[in-house]
Amino acid sequence: MQKIFTIIDENGIHARPATALVSAAMKFNDVELYAEATGIKINLKSILGLLSLDLYPGDALTLIAEGNEENEALSTLHDVMIKEGLGVLHD
Repeated sequence: MQKIFTIIDENGIHARPATALVSAAMKFNDVELYAEATGIKINLKSILGLLSLDLYPGDALTLIAEGNEENEALSTLHDVMIKEGLGVLHD
Protein backbone atom coordinates (compact mmCIF):
# COMPACT_ATOMS: atom_id res chain seq x y z
CA MET A 1 0.00 0.00 0.00
CA GLN A 2 1.30 3.47 -0.79
CA LYS A 3 0.50 7.16 -0.84
CA ILE A 4 2.18 9.77 -3.01
CA PHE A 5 2.74 13.30 -1.74
CA THR A 6 3.95 16.49 -3.37
CA ILE A 7 6.40 18.34 -1.12
CA ILE A 8 5.19 21.87 -0.31
CA ASP A 9 7.47 22.98 2.56
CA GLU A 10 9.60 25.82 1.21
CA ASN A 11 12.69 24.16 2.74
CA GLY A 12 11.83 20.68 1.53
CA ILE A 13 12.29 17.84 3.99
CA HIS A 14 14.89 18.92 6.50
CA ALA A 15 15.93 17.68 9.97
CA ARG A 16 12.90 18.70 12.08
CA PRO A 17 10.13 17.29 9.88
CA ALA A 18 12.29 14.31 8.93
CA THR A 19 12.56 13.51 12.64
CA ALA A 20 8.77 13.71 12.98
CA LEU A 21 8.27 11.27 10.09
CA VAL A 22 10.89 8.81 11.32
CA SER A 23 9.54 8.96 14.89
CA ALA A 24 6.06 8.15 13.60
CA ALA A 25 7.43 5.28 11.50
CA MET A 26 9.32 3.82 14.48
CA LYS A 27 6.02 3.24 16.31
CA PHE A 28 5.09 0.48 13.87
CA ASN A 29 7.05 -2.72 14.51
CA ASP A 30 4.94 -5.01 12.32
CA VAL A 31 5.15 -2.88 9.19
CA GLU A 32 7.98 -2.33 6.74
CA LEU A 33 7.94 1.37 5.87
CA TYR A 34 9.76 2.93 2.95
CA ALA A 35 10.05 6.30 1.26
CA GLU A 36 10.79 6.55 -2.43
CA ALA A 37 11.75 9.52 -4.57
CA THR A 38 13.60 9.89 -7.88
CA GLY A 39 13.98 6.12 -8.13
CA ILE A 40 15.64 5.78 -4.72
CA LYS A 41 13.89 3.70 -2.05
CA ILE A 42 14.96 4.00 1.59
CA ASN A 43 13.88 2.58 4.93
CA LEU A 44 11.63 5.24 6.48
CA LYS A 45 12.92 4.35 9.93
CA SER A 46 16.29 5.90 8.99
CA ILE A 47 16.61 9.67 9.35
CA LEU A 48 19.82 9.70 7.32
CA GLY A 49 18.10 7.71 4.58
CA LEU A 50 15.20 10.16 4.47
CA LEU A 51 17.48 13.20 4.41
CA SER A 52 19.55 11.58 1.65
CA LEU A 53 16.53 11.82 -0.68
CA ASP A 54 17.23 15.59 -0.77
CA LEU A 55 13.60 16.60 -1.30
CA TYR A 56 12.49 20.12 -2.23
CA PRO A 57 9.17 21.83 -3.01
CA GLY A 58 7.43 20.23 -5.97
CA ASP A 59 9.21 16.89 -5.58
CA ALA A 60 7.11 13.73 -5.28
CA LEU A 61 7.54 11.45 -2.27
CA THR A 62 5.98 8.00 -2.16
CA LEU A 63 5.39 6.48 1.28
CA ILE A 64 5.08 2.70 1.18
CA ALA A 65 3.80 0.36 3.91
CA GLU A 66 3.95 -3.44 3.84
CA GLY A 67 2.60 -5.50 6.72
CA ASN A 68 -0.14 -6.05 9.26
CA GLU A 69 -0.72 -2.42 10.23
CA GLU A 70 -0.10 -0.81 6.84
CA ASN A 71 -3.37 1.16 6.78
CA GLU A 72 -2.81 2.59 10.26
CA ALA A 73 0.84 3.35 9.51
CA LEU A 74 0.05 5.21 6.28
CA SER A 75 -2.74 7.12 8.00
CA THR A 76 -0.34 8.20 10.76
CA LEU A 77 2.34 9.23 8.25
CA HIS A 78 -0.27 11.13 6.22
CA ASP A 79 -1.22 13.05 9.37
CA VAL A 80 2.43 13.92 10.02
CA MET A 81 2.92 15.15 6.44
CA ILE A 82 -0.10 17.45 6.80
CA LYS A 83 0.55 18.59 10.39
CA GLU A 84 4.19 19.44 9.63
CA GLY A 85 3.20 21.24 6.43
CA LEU A 86 5.49 18.98 4.42
CA GLY A 87 3.27 17.91 1.62
CA VAL A 88 -0.12 17.31 0.13
CA LEU A 89 -1.56 14.10 -1.21
CA HIS A 90 -0.76 13.83 -4.90
CA ASP A 91 -3.77 13.67 -7.23
